Amino acid sequence: MRILLLGSTGTIGASTLRALIAKGHAVTCIVRTAHPDSPMPTGVAWVYADPCQPNAWPDNLFDGEPFDALISCMASRTGSPKDAWAVDHDAHLAILNTVKAAGIGHFILLSAICVQKPQLAFQKAKRAFESALIASGLNYSIVRPTAFFKSLSGQLERVRRGHPFLVFGDGRLTACKPISDDDLADFIAGCLTDVSRHRAVLPIGGPGPAITPLDQAEAIFAHLGQPVRIKRVPIRLLDSIIWLLTTAGRVIPAAAAKGELAKIGRYYATESMLVWDATQERYDSDKTPSHGKETLFDAYARWLDGETLPKRGDHAVF
Repeated sequence: MRILLLGSTGTIGASTLRALIAKGHAVTCIVRTAHPDSPMPTGVAWVYADPCQPNAWPDNLFDGEPFDALISCMASRTGSPKDAWAVDHDAHLAILNTVKAAGIGHFILLSAICVQKPQLAFQKAKRAFESALIASGLNYSIVRPTAFFKSLSGQLERVRRGHPFLVFGDGRLTACKPISDDDLADFIAGCLTDVSRHRAVLPIGGPGPAITPLDQAEAIFAHLGQPVRIKRVPIRLLDSIIWLLTTAGRVIPAAAAKGELAKIGRYYATESMLVWDATQERYDSDKTPSHGKETLFDAYARWLDGETLPKRGDHAVF
Protein backbone atom coordinates (compact mmCIF):
# COMPACT_ATOMS: atom_id res chain seq x y z
CA MET A 1 0.00 0.00 0.00
CA ARG A 2 0.94 3.67 -0.32
CA ILE A 3 1.02 5.25 3.12
CA LEU A 4 1.35 8.85 4.24
CA LEU A 5 3.02 8.92 7.68
CA LEU A 6 3.14 11.80 10.17
CA GLY A 7 5.35 11.82 13.25
CA SER A 8 7.98 9.53 11.76
CA THR A 9 10.87 11.16 13.65
CA GLY A 10 9.29 10.47 17.05
CA THR A 11 9.85 7.29 19.02
CA ILE A 12 6.73 5.39 17.98
CA GLY A 13 6.63 7.01 14.54
CA ALA A 14 10.16 5.81 13.75
CA SER A 15 9.25 2.29 14.87
CA THR A 16 6.06 2.42 12.78
CA LEU A 17 8.08 3.48 9.74
CA ARG A 18 10.35 0.43 10.17
CA ALA A 19 7.31 -1.84 10.53
CA LEU A 20 5.70 -0.45 7.38
CA ILE A 21 8.91 -0.90 5.39
CA ALA A 22 9.27 -4.47 6.69
CA LYS A 23 5.75 -5.24 5.47
CA GLY A 24 6.56 -3.93 1.99
CA HIS A 25 4.52 -0.72 2.01
CA ALA A 26 5.57 2.42 0.16
CA VAL A 27 5.81 5.24 2.70
CA THR A 28 5.87 9.01 2.30
CA CYS A 29 6.84 10.92 5.47
CA ILE A 30 6.08 14.57 6.05
CA VAL A 31 8.79 16.02 8.33
CA ARG A 32 10.03 19.50 9.15
CA THR A 33 13.71 18.55 8.90
CA ALA A 34 15.87 15.45 9.07
CA HIS A 35 15.98 14.41 12.74
CA PRO A 36 19.55 13.75 14.00
CA ASP A 37 18.44 10.81 16.15
CA SER A 38 16.40 9.13 13.39
CA PRO A 39 18.46 7.91 10.44
CA MET A 40 16.43 8.26 7.26
CA PRO A 41 15.86 4.80 5.71
CA THR A 42 16.46 4.42 2.01
CA GLY A 43 13.49 3.80 -0.25
CA VAL A 44 11.23 6.18 1.69
CA ALA A 45 9.90 9.41 0.20
CA TRP A 46 10.58 12.46 2.38
CA VAL A 47 8.50 15.60 2.08
CA TYR A 48 9.91 18.54 4.01
CA ALA A 49 7.02 20.60 5.31
CA ASP A 50 5.28 21.33 8.60
CA PRO A 51 3.06 18.28 9.23
CA CYS A 52 0.79 20.49 11.37
CA GLN A 53 0.12 22.84 8.44
CA PRO A 54 -1.49 20.77 5.66
CA ASN A 55 -2.36 23.95 3.73
CA ALA A 56 1.40 24.37 3.25
CA TRP A 57 2.09 20.84 2.03
CA PRO A 58 3.42 20.64 -1.56
CA ASP A 59 0.74 21.12 -4.20
CA ASN A 60 1.82 17.97 -6.03
CA LEU A 61 1.76 15.71 -2.94
CA PHE A 62 -1.48 14.05 -4.02
CA ASP A 63 -0.75 13.90 -7.74
CA GLY A 64 -0.38 10.50 -9.30
CA GLU A 65 -1.23 7.22 -7.55
CA PRO A 66 -3.45 7.83 -4.50
CA PHE A 67 -2.50 7.04 -0.92
CA ASP A 68 -4.33 4.13 0.69
CA ALA A 69 -4.09 5.47 4.24
CA LEU A 70 -2.70 8.17 6.48
CA ILE A 71 -1.09 7.17 9.78
CA SER A 72 -0.57 9.88 12.40
CA CYS A 73 1.87 9.19 15.21
CA MET A 74 2.10 12.93 15.81
CA ALA A 75 1.37 14.37 19.25
CA SER A 76 2.01 17.45 21.35
CA ARG A 77 5.38 17.35 23.05
CA THR A 78 4.59 18.72 26.49
CA GLY A 79 0.87 18.14 27.04
CA SER A 80 0.41 21.79 28.03
CA PRO A 81 -3.08 23.13 27.21
CA LYS A 82 -1.90 25.44 24.41
CA ASP A 83 0.32 22.80 22.81
CA ALA A 84 -2.26 20.03 23.18
CA TRP A 85 -5.14 21.86 21.56
CA ALA A 86 -2.89 23.22 18.79
CA VAL A 87 -1.44 19.82 17.83
CA ASP A 88 -3.63 17.01 19.18
CA HIS A 89 -6.85 18.70 18.08
CA ASP A 90 -6.59 21.69 15.73
CA ALA A 91 -3.75 20.42 13.54
CA HIS A 92 -5.34 16.98 13.30
CA LEU A 93 -8.67 18.49 12.29
CA ALA A 94 -6.95 20.33 9.46
CA ILE A 95 -5.19 17.11 8.46
CA LEU A 96 -8.51 15.24 8.52
CA ASN A 97 -10.03 17.77 6.10
CA THR A 98 -7.02 17.41 3.81
CA VAL A 99 -7.26 13.62 3.93
CA LYS A 100 -10.93 13.71 2.97
CA ALA A 101 -10.30 16.15 0.12
CA ALA A 102 -7.49 13.96 -1.20
CA GLY A 103 -9.69 10.87 -1.20
CA ILE A 104 -7.62 8.94 1.33
CA GLY A 105 -10.03 6.40 2.76
CA HIS A 106 -8.37 5.23 5.98
CA PHE A 107 -7.09 7.37 8.89
CA ILE A 108 -5.05 5.52 11.53
CA LEU A 109 -4.54 7.57 14.68
CA LEU A 110 -2.11 6.92 17.52
CA SER A 111 -4.01 8.14 20.59
CA ALA A 112 -3.64 7.11 24.26
CA ILE A 113 -5.57 4.91 26.67
CA CYS A 114 -5.78 7.73 29.24
CA VAL A 115 -8.41 9.52 27.13
CA GLN A 116 -10.96 7.07 28.55
CA LYS A 117 -11.23 9.33 31.61
CA PRO A 118 -10.12 12.73 30.31
CA GLN A 119 -9.17 15.16 33.04
CA LEU A 120 -6.16 16.95 31.55
CA ALA A 121 -5.98 19.30 28.58
CA PHE A 122 -4.10 16.92 26.28
CA GLN A 123 -6.54 14.11 27.05
CA LYS A 124 -9.54 16.31 26.29
CA ALA A 125 -7.92 17.51 23.05
CA LYS A 126 -7.18 13.95 21.90
CA ARG A 127 -10.66 12.77 22.83
CA ALA A 128 -12.27 15.67 20.96
CA PHE A 129 -10.38 14.80 17.79
CA GLU A 130 -11.21 11.12 18.17
CA SER A 131 -14.89 12.11 18.16
CA ALA A 132 -14.41 14.23 15.04
CA LEU A 133 -12.62 11.37 13.27
CA ILE A 134 -15.35 8.87 14.16
CA ALA A 135 -18.00 11.28 12.86
CA SER A 136 -16.10 12.05 9.65
CA GLY A 137 -17.40 9.11 7.63
CA LEU A 138 -13.87 7.86 6.91
CA ASN A 139 -12.65 4.42 7.78
CA TYR A 140 -10.66 4.86 11.00
CA SER A 141 -8.50 2.93 13.44
CA ILE A 142 -7.91 4.69 16.75
CA VAL A 143 -5.05 3.01 18.61
CA ARG A 144 -4.94 3.62 22.37
CA PRO A 145 -1.74 2.11 23.78
CA THR A 146 -1.13 1.62 27.47
CA ALA A 147 2.22 2.62 28.99
CA PHE A 148 5.39 2.93 26.91
CA PHE A 149 8.62 1.27 28.06
CA LYS A 150 10.45 4.59 27.76
CA SER A 151 8.04 6.28 30.13
CA LEU A 152 8.71 3.60 32.75
CA SER A 153 12.50 3.66 32.51
CA GLY A 154 13.15 6.83 34.49
CA GLN A 155 14.24 5.23 37.76
CA LEU A 156 16.71 2.68 36.40
CA GLU A 157 19.69 5.03 36.63
CA ARG A 158 18.87 6.23 40.15
CA VAL A 159 18.53 2.63 41.35
CA ARG A 160 21.86 1.73 39.75
CA ARG A 161 23.39 4.64 41.70
CA GLY A 162 22.18 3.09 44.95
CA HIS A 163 18.99 5.06 45.53
CA PRO A 164 15.63 3.49 46.45
CA PHE A 165 12.80 3.08 43.96
CA LEU A 166 10.13 5.75 44.44
CA VAL A 167 6.48 4.71 44.58
CA PHE A 168 3.33 6.65 45.33
CA GLY A 169 1.30 5.29 48.22
CA ASP A 170 1.93 1.58 48.71
CA GLY A 171 3.16 1.02 45.14
CA ARG A 172 -0.05 -0.74 44.15
CA LEU A 173 -2.24 2.28 43.38
CA THR A 174 -1.88 1.75 39.64
CA ALA A 175 -1.17 -1.00 37.12
CA CYS A 176 -0.45 -1.16 33.41
CA LYS A 177 0.34 -3.55 30.59
CA PRO A 178 3.23 -1.71 28.91
CA ILE A 179 3.93 -2.29 25.24
CA SER A 180 7.26 -1.99 23.45
CA ASP A 181 7.84 0.42 20.59
CA ASP A 182 8.25 -2.37 18.05
CA ASP A 183 5.22 -4.34 19.21
CA LEU A 184 3.05 -1.21 19.11
CA ALA A 185 4.39 -0.33 15.66
CA ASP A 186 3.55 -3.82 14.43
CA PHE A 187 0.01 -3.41 15.75
CA ILE A 188 -0.39 0.00 14.08
CA ALA A 189 0.87 -1.33 10.74
CA GLY A 190 -1.49 -4.30 11.08
CA CYS A 191 -4.46 -1.92 11.16
CA LEU A 192 -4.02 -1.45 7.42
CA THR A 193 -5.07 -4.98 6.54
CA ASP A 194 -6.88 -6.39 9.58
CA VAL A 195 -10.52 -5.46 8.97
CA SER A 196 -11.40 -6.22 12.60
CA ARG A 197 -9.40 -3.09 13.45
CA HIS A 198 -11.34 -0.90 11.01
CA ARG A 199 -13.89 1.61 12.34
CA ALA A 200 -12.71 0.68 15.81
CA VAL A 201 -11.24 2.17 18.97
CA LEU A 202 -8.39 -0.14 19.92
CA PRO A 203 -6.93 -0.22 23.42
CA ILE A 204 -3.74 -2.26 23.32
CA GLY A 205 -1.10 -3.38 25.80
CA GLY A 206 1.88 -5.66 25.79
CA PRO A 207 2.09 -9.35 26.72
CA GLY A 208 1.76 -10.72 30.22
CA PRO A 209 -0.24 -9.67 33.27
CA ALA A 210 -0.69 -6.11 34.46
CA ILE A 211 2.17 -4.85 36.62
CA THR A 212 2.29 -2.30 39.41
CA PRO A 213 5.14 0.09 40.32
CA LEU A 214 5.98 -2.28 43.17
CA ASP A 215 6.29 -5.13 40.65
CA GLN A 216 8.66 -2.96 38.63
CA ALA A 217 10.83 -2.26 41.66
CA GLU A 218 11.02 -5.93 42.61
CA ALA A 219 12.04 -6.91 39.07
CA ILE A 220 14.79 -4.28 38.93
CA PHE A 221 16.35 -5.19 42.27
CA ALA A 222 16.05 -8.91 41.53
CA HIS A 223 17.99 -8.45 38.30
CA LEU A 224 20.66 -6.50 40.17
CA GLY A 225 20.79 -9.18 42.88
CA GLN A 226 20.00 -6.63 45.58
CA PRO A 227 17.36 -6.39 48.31
CA VAL A 228 14.36 -4.29 47.38
CA ARG A 229 14.61 -0.70 48.59
CA ILE A 230 11.44 1.38 48.37
CA LYS A 231 10.70 4.98 49.25
CA ARG A 232 7.00 5.78 49.48
CA VAL A 233 5.78 9.23 48.44
CA PRO A 234 2.34 10.35 49.69
CA ILE A 235 -0.11 11.56 47.06
CA ARG A 236 -0.92 14.54 49.28
CA LEU A 237 2.61 15.83 48.58
CA LEU A 238 1.73 16.06 44.88
CA ASP A 239 -1.53 17.76 45.78
CA SER A 240 0.36 20.38 47.81
CA ILE A 241 2.78 21.02 44.95
CA ILE A 242 -0.09 21.39 42.49
CA TRP A 243 -1.88 23.84 44.81
CA LEU A 244 1.24 25.97 45.27
CA LEU A 245 2.05 26.08 41.55
CA THR A 246 -1.56 26.76 40.56
CA THR A 247 -1.79 29.59 43.08
CA ALA A 248 1.50 31.09 41.95
CA GLY A 249 0.45 30.59 38.34
CA ARG A 250 -2.20 33.26 38.68
CA VAL A 251 0.60 35.84 38.48
CA ILE A 252 3.57 33.82 37.18
CA PRO A 253 2.92 32.06 33.82
CA ALA A 254 5.92 29.74 34.26
CA ALA A 255 4.46 28.43 37.51
CA ALA A 256 1.14 27.73 35.81
CA ALA A 257 2.92 25.64 33.17
CA LYS A 258 4.73 23.67 35.84
CA GLY A 259 1.44 23.21 37.66
CA GLU A 260 -0.03 21.57 34.56
CA LEU A 261 2.94 19.20 34.38
CA ALA A 262 2.43 18.37 38.06
CA LYS A 263 -1.21 17.54 37.32
CA ILE A 264 -0.06 15.19 34.56
CA GLY A 265 2.34 13.53 37.00
CA ARG A 266 -0.42 13.10 39.57
CA TYR A 267 -2.73 11.55 36.98
CA TYR A 268 -0.19 8.89 36.09
CA ALA A 269 0.57 8.32 39.76
CA THR A 270 -3.06 7.54 40.57
CA GLU A 271 -4.74 6.19 37.42
CA SER A 272 -4.04 2.79 35.88
CA MET A 273 -3.26 2.48 32.18
CA LEU A 274 -5.79 -0.28 31.55
CA VAL A 275 -9.25 -0.49 30.01
CA TRP A 276 -11.78 1.31 32.19
CA ASP A 277 -14.94 -0.67 32.89
CA ALA A 278 -17.55 2.06 33.33
CA THR A 279 -20.16 -0.42 34.53
CA GLN A 280 -17.98 -1.76 37.32
CA GLU A 281 -16.20 1.59 37.75
CA ARG A 282 -12.78 0.01 37.79
CA TYR A 283 -9.80 -0.69 35.58
CA ASP A 284 -9.85 -4.19 34.15
CA SER A 285 -6.67 -5.98 33.17
CA ASP A 286 -8.57 -8.88 31.62
CA LYS A 287 -10.37 -6.51 29.23
CA THR A 288 -7.09 -4.88 28.14
CA PRO A 289 -5.94 -6.65 24.96
CA SER A 290 -2.32 -7.74 24.57
CA HIS A 291 -0.07 -7.75 21.53
CA GLY A 292 3.54 -8.65 20.89
CA LYS A 293 6.28 -10.59 22.59
CA GLU A 294 8.57 -8.28 24.55
CA THR A 295 7.83 -7.46 28.19
CA LEU A 296 8.94 -4.46 30.21
CA PHE A 297 11.09 -6.75 32.31
CA ASP A 298 12.88 -7.94 29.15
CA ALA A 299 13.72 -4.31 28.41
CA TYR A 300 14.77 -3.64 32.01
CA ALA A 301 17.21 -6.55 31.80
CA ARG A 302 18.78 -5.19 28.60
CA TRP A 303 19.15 -1.70 30.00
CA LEU A 304 20.50 -2.85 33.38
CA ASP A 305 23.03 -5.05 31.54
CA GLY A 306 24.47 -2.02 29.78
CA GLU A 307 22.31 -1.22 26.76
CA THR A 308 21.85 2.53 26.34
CA LEU A 309 18.78 3.85 28.09
CA PRO A 310 16.18 5.54 25.89
CA LYS A 311 16.20 9.32 25.71
CA ARG A 312 13.07 10.34 27.54
CA GLY A 313 12.88 14.07 26.76
CA ASP A 314 9.40 15.35 27.53
CA HIS A 315 8.42 11.89 28.79
CA ALA A 316 10.49 12.59 31.93
CA VAL A 317 7.42 13.99 33.68
CA PHE A 318 5.97 10.47 33.71
